[in-house]
Amino acid sequence: MIGFVVGLEAEAQIARGFGCPVAVGGGGAAGAARAAAFLIAEGATQLVSFGLAGGLAPGLLAGAILVPERVIDETGQVWRADRTLAARFGAPHGAVVAVPDIIATAAAKSELWRRTDALAADIESGAVARAGLGFAVLRVVCDPAERDLPPAALTALDAAGRIKPWALLRSLARRPGQVPGLIALGRDAAAARRALLAEVRRVGPLSPI
Repeated sequence: MIGFVVGLEAEAQIARGFGCPVAVGGGGAAGAARAAAFLIAEGATQLVSFGLAGGLAPGLLAGAILVPERVIDETGQVWRADRTLAARFGAPHGAVVAVPDIIATAAAKSELWRRTDALAADIESGAVARAGLGFAVLRVVCDPAERDLPPAALTALDAAGRIKPWALLRSLARRPGQVPGLIALGRDAAAARRALLAEVRRVGPLSPI
């Protein structure tokens, strides 16, 4: 059985199109580890890390689909994806960095890319790789490497990915200049969701290998 680990409920809604069990980590590394453990306890024999990622490689646009061949962390440890499983989503290529928190600035993304040569970063892939099963990663770039995330993007979402209106208003009141950045992020996030939906429809329901 293939199980999917995602960060947010919005990603889970898309992943369920594969017809496989999905567990939501809530956007944190510890939650992702609990989600992976839950799926294994339910009988998963393979895991997929699925959802949005922050772009690190210059030039990757919002909506770019990534099927990394390996997961690395900031210490340099490497886990290699199961090529047979990964190939169900595309030709495995490059790496994704497992990070504990969202990489919020273009400068931080650039520095991480220079250190790791990874295409993107996300929070859940590390927990999936460490779980000890064969795994794959299917991610889509949401925020490109060249873009800073507006502060509200880090504070105004709950663990399910829903907007917290009062937190959003407080952030906007403190920094009204972030409105253009929020609009750009919304546009990028919509492109990323469309790309994920198209990928799920292209692959179709999954059966165990």
